[in-house]
Amino acid sequence: MTNQEIISKLPYSKPFLFVDEILKINENGVEGTYTFDENLDFYKGHFKDNPVTPGIILTEVMAQIGLVCLGIFLLDNSLNKNPSIALTSTAIEFLKPVFPNEKVTVISEKVYFRFGKLKCKVIMKNEKGDVVCTGKIAGMVISK
Repeated sequence: MTNQEIISKLPYSKPFLFVDEILKINENGVEGTYTFDENLDFYKGHFKDNPVTPGIILTEVMAQIGLVCLGIFLLDNSLNKNPSIALTSTAIEFLKPVFPNEKVTVISEKVYFRFGKLKCKVIMKNEKGDVVCTGKIAGMVISK
């Protein structure tokens, strides 16, 4: 499966698709990018006259790239063609703000994938290479 095919299998669409590209992916992890468009609705009120990307959106970007893309890749390799992935837990530490028009890179490392549960260690870096958030994300991977 190509990286673009993985993105096309994501259960999201704009404006809630937070994956621009997958740079690399294998059975142990994934690396991908997303650029925050300054016109996204949440910037209008978070914060007034000083827009910052909400932490829940940063978490969602980390989950879409670091958990869901990897889960689709892993399930495709196990011949399961219709995966559904549900987030079960997150533990994220936010270290730096992410502003409109910033491009971030998410790097995810598989901790384990067994009995339908995928757990990953995930970090997000800005274009300078600074870590902006880090943590662990887990989800259940099931067939439809």
